Amino acid sequence: MTDQERRGGGPATDGGRTGGRQAETGSAEEDGLTLRERKKLRTRQRISGEATLLFIRRGFDNVTVAEVARAAEVSTMTVFNYFPRKEDLFLDRIPEGRELLTRAVRERGADESPLAALRRLTLGLLAERHPLGGVGEGFEHFWRTVLDSPALRARGREAVEEMEDVLAVLLGEAVGSDAGRPGRDVRLAAALIIAGIRAAFAGAAARQLGGDPVDAVAVEQAEVLRRTFDALERALPGFA
Repeated sequence: MTDQERRGGGPATDGGRTGGRQAETGSAEEDGLTLRERKKLRTRQRISGEATLLFIRRGFDNVTVAEVARAAEVSTMTVFNYFPRKEDLFLDRIPEGRELLTRAVRERGADESPLAALRRLTLGLLAERHPLGGVGEGFEHFWRTVLDSPALRARGREAVEEMEDVLAVLLGEAVGSDAGRPGRDVRLAAALIIAGIRAAFAGAAARQLGGDPVDAVAVEQAEVLRRTFDALERALPGFA
């Protein structure tokens, strides 16, 4: 495996920063955690990092969970304790995405609309080259691995539906409706917002897979996101 392949994380894995999640040890992600919680986080990062390397090198469908366990020096049961599904070993940032979405809307400023908070979130992730920003060095390896695996593509579609459900609840809270049973207008708004963000991500992925320079993709992606949110604000004035 080349150094470039070892950096080949992506929006939902170890993120193109290094070859493994263990490199995040000591990061802000551990702030405020107990020793036991830090150990569990590092174990999770190590398992996901080793899985990412194997999946990118050999293809997701050609690697077993038992092989991941051996590489991470843990039992197969331990792998499943941290990742109930094999797909979540690679798409391991799905929970983080839900958390960031939730915090952006619930913790927004008093004068900030839900759409403004989501605009700030997506552009901020892109600017800092966060894995969930969708653009970064080596991300083409991540996207190619996903595209080559029907199982990962299916899990990705499920993740989009999960994000849409979470956002519907958040928007319901924001407008004072029954958050437990979001109404039709709220669900439509959530669907349109997630669809817009997903389309922007798909465009950035295609450009990176085509070999476009990362910095150029990032500049264009920022403009695409701005235009997307401009359109969403016109279409959804109740959430702008």
